[in-house]
Amino acid sequence: MKAWSLLVMACALAAQTPPDGPPPADPAGLEPSVKRFIDVLSTVQANAASAPSVDKMVYEGAIPSMLRQLDPHTQFFDPGQFQQLKQMQDSEQKGFGSVVSVLPGQVIFLQTLPGTPSNKAGIQAGDELVAINNIAIQSLQPEQIIQLLTEARQHKITAFVRRQGASHVLQFTLTPELVDNPSVDRTFLLKPRVGYIRVTSWDMQTSKQLHDAIEKLGGNNLQALVLDLRNNPGGVVKTALEVASMFLSPGQRILTARGRSKEVDSADVPPGAKPYRFRLAVLVNEKTASASEIFAGALQDHDRATIVGESTYGKGLVQSVMPLSDGAGLAITTAFYYTPSGRTIQRPLHNSALSSTFASNPAAPAHTYKTDQGRKVTGGGGIEPDIAVSPEALTRLEGVLDGSGAITAYATQYLSGHSPLPQSFEITPAILDDFKVYLSSHRIQPNVGEWSNTLPWVTSRLKEEIVTQARGVDKGDEVLAQRDPQVQAALKALSAGAGLH
Repeated sequence: MKAWSLLVMACALAAQTPPDGPPPADPAGLEPSVKRFIDVLSTVQANAASAPSVDKMVYEGAIPSMLRQLDPHTQFFDPGQFQQLKQMQDSEQKGFGSVVSVLPGQVIFLQTLPGTPSNKAGIQAGDELVAINNIAIQSLQPEQIIQLLTEARQHKITAFVRRQGASHVLQFTLTPELVDNPSVDRTFLLKPRVGYIRVTSWDMQTSKQLHDAIEKLGGNNLQALVLDLRNNPGGVVKTALEVASMFLSPGQRILTARGRSKEVDSADVPPGAKPYRFRLAVLVNEKTASASEIFAGALQDHDRATIVGESTYGKGLVQSVMPLSDGAGLAITTAFYYTPSGRTIQRPLHNSALSSTFASNPAAPAHTYKTDQGRKVTGGGGIEPDIAVSPEALTRLEGVLDGSGAITAYATQYLSGHSPLPQSFEITPAILDDFKVYLSSHRIQPNVGEWSNTLPWVTSRLKEEIVTQARGVDKGDEVLAQRDPQVQAALKALSAGAGLH
């Protein structure tokens, strides 16, 4: 019986560690507990009013209950789940190569990437996706639309598209292909010799992509760089270490990993590293996690960068995926990551066996640590920014304009009569007046005070949306950066001399 053999292995997990870990516990100490459990399971199986499923009781009851005593990230996979996990790891990402804006009942194409299925089919920025196969978009909520788009990327589809000026709905047949999604997806100058680069994840190509992006902006001729790690959930830790070595001095500590093993694993900048010397600011938020926190924490501890934004997520666990008997598997926490000053990146795991690790660890919560230059930084999980800045908050009118899709729709209409867009394009009073008339025709009629107070935001958002549809999402993001409070705070800090090596 599969569940029985797996149960014995699961109960013995406490006595097992990776090959380099401490010696296993005495198996004899586990025998009474395993025997008691088997006695209970046998009694239930023999006497329960209805015949129980042993696999269900073990897979969905006993093992998950046992692992909940550890931490939220330790997870058991039954044979079917473990096989799916391996297939997902080996799968290739396919898609149609388009960037869209998703609104209630509406999907607008913002950009089609060169050489991708949507681009080769002839779909244009500003086109509205009306239906996929026989499923209409109009009646769907954003989360339903996202689910539909995700499923659509797996199969050949027929896309029905409405285009400004076209007398009928256009029909496109799209076949998903492998799409290259670089982790370094935004590179531009915020002002002369001050660059901006966004890194969305850490994969095997990230360090090369980032190096190429920096060189594109001017390399060591840059005065400063804003490196955006907001919403970056992590990825390959080795890559984060490589990128840290692009800014830190040879021999400087990047991270330390400690678990039950007496041996401490650490990573330092290689002796031959030749780091960039320009000023550096790193943007973070509550979704910045794992490898991104390792990178930000190391640069903060060595006073190499100014960290701007919000407190990070706080995930600093070393996890190992171990195959079990009968094709099952287990993802288990084996160690914790620490910054060079000794701060734990992992936030406290309440109500778990690992909580005792924090209670007895010198790098426990509520401790204050010092950077190389003696600045005090707070430990206890996550990375606290040097300069705390909240993201842009929308007013009631701004929320209505964004949520209704009015700005996106107006941009499409505007470009139907103003293409190509001049390089010197700016939002004029005439465009603002025309947009106000457009809003009125769609029953959005702000009062004089609301309109006046919102005018700077409207001007920026209109320009961003029009430029996005005319020149691509990356060019629209350059406009967005000019009103982004976290980017602007980073620029201010860099201008004052922060982020020096």
